[in-house]
Amino acid sequence: MEASSLTQQFFQQLINGISLGSIYALIALGYTMVYGIIRLINFAHGDIYMLGAYAGYFATTFFKMSFFPALIFSMVVASTVGMLIERLAYRPLRGAPKIAILITAIGVSLLLEYGGMILVTPQPRTFPELFSTATYNFMGLVVNSQQIVILVVSLALMFILTYVVNHTKVGKAMRAVSFDTDAARLMGINVDRIISFTFAIGSSLAAAAGILVGIYYNSIDPLMGIMPGLKAFVAAVLGGIGVIPGAMVGGVLLGVIEALVSGFLSSTFRDAAAFIILIVILLFRPAGLFGKNIREKV
Repeated sequence: MEASSLTQQFFQQLINGISLGSIYALIALGYTMVYGIIRLINFAHGDIYMLGAYAGYFATTFFKMSFFPALIFSMVVASTVGMLIERLAYRPLRGAPKIAILITAIGVSLLLEYGGMILVTPQPRTFPELFSTATYNFMGLVVNSQQIVILVVSLALMFILTYVVNHTKVGKAMRAVSFDTDAARLMGINVDRIISFTFAIGSSLAAAAGILVGIYYNSIDPLMGIMPGLKAFVAAVLGGIGVIPGAMVGGVLLGVIEALVSGFLSSTFRDAAAFIILIVILLFRPAGLFGKNIREKV
């Protein structure tokens, strides 16, 4: 293969990877925010992503909503469910051993998956086409309108999240709770409300990723959150779990690596690449790219 053809293929896969990685980043942000606040790996988070995809599907199919109203509707539904899960499943166990909370998270994940199969049947559903697909050619690189929408929406949501966390009162409270929960409570911060708000934000971002995937791949099913949820967890660990910029970078980096593996090796090894990255990161830099090594008593 000629060098120019290889270069063109590389940049094409890079574009595809950035689109996929921005979706991973949205899901990974939920993992990293919840972990940063209460040190919990919420394994039900990938299923919130699935729930968001179905909320978007029903909003567009039965309520005839266009893309942006359906996106908002999906985010509201998922954030409400996220707060309910935190209130009913996690809050009563906040002082329990971590293994109990971890098992509960797995149980909630299974409940959402198989409850979804009962409610909406296991059959995949075709996601409606919300806008016409246009293809643009830039110097031999092909970009479609779906990829542009995914990138623009993902960047906008990441920017909004960054602004909320760094420049608002509730964001300051979130950072205070993340740093020292007891001190934040003594300073008058309603810790329970901040934790619930964190779950709401993380769940809404996962829902946005779900509806974007539905548009991009044109198919959804009740078990669609398993693999993206695991990969988003890998992305969060890669960037440094608990670090918001790390989740963004980790998600995009993971998407790019997967696209390059698919393009230059084989799509068969795409999923394996994510977990190879996880093993390498845990072996050589357990804190991730942006994390700091902190001793924690288990």
